[in-house]
Formats: sequence, C-alpha cells, structure tokens
Amino acid sequence: MAPLITLTTDFGNSDAYVASMKGVILSINPQVSIVDISHAIEPQNILQAAYIISTTHSYFPRGTVHVVVVDPGVGSQRKLVILKTHSAFFLAPDNGVLSYIIQELKPASSPTTDSAAGLQQIQLPKGAAAVAITNQRYWR
Repeated sequence: MAPLITLTTDFGNSDAYVASMKGVILSINPQVSIVDISHAIEPQNILQAAYIISTTHSYFPRGTVHVVVVDPGVGSQRKLVILKTHSAFFLAPDNGVLSYIIQELKPASSPTTDSAAGLQQIQLPKGAAAVAITNQRYWR
C-alpha cells in the first residue's frame, strides 16, 4: 500500500494553498496517497481542529501521517512537532491542536508536572514520542 497522508487545515478551498501543499508533498514522494479530512476548519480554531483529528485518525491505516495546519500564530516562532503514536504520526504546530490525541495516549495514572510556562507535561507511553522539527531543511 502507498504511504498515506491526511490533511486537516483552515485554508478553505477558494485559493491555491491546499493545492500548493499537495504539490510539495507529491514533489517529495509522488507515490503517496493524500486524503483531505477537512479544509473547512473555522479560521484559527484550534479546538475544532483538535476535535476533528481526534475523531477521525483511528479510521486510517496504521502508519498514516496526519498533517494538521491550524495556527493563529502562523509565521511566528512557534515550533512544529511530530508526535509518533503506536498507530500513526501527527505533524502539527505546537499549539494544543494535538491535545486530544495526547490525552488518548495518557494512562489514567500518568503523572503530570507543571513547567515554568504553566503548561503540563506528561509522560508519553512506551512507543510514543514527540519531537520538535528544528532543521530548517524540512521547512517549506
């Protein structure tokens, strides 16, 4: 089966942004299959995007890459992250859009700690990992 990438954005369909994004993906791997989950997320609505991706990701084959681009701080210094779970990969801004996915991973007894920024950090279960994309070679 060809690699599978899903797209969830607040781009809408009235311009070339979605097509440009697909063009970049296909220029990297012409064999990939792309599925549009939604491009109708309300502009910058992180909670809506978080809900949509959390309720759809489990219906896709193991190893699917889910790309979520909904970010009120687009163009800022916000980091992009990759979250690896036992069944999928998620690429998204570090703005809470993956919070429901992370909650699904969190064991009921998982400890949390408060960081200096007032955010909670959790221990991801074995086999899951989150990393920031810091190499600018991968930015387009």
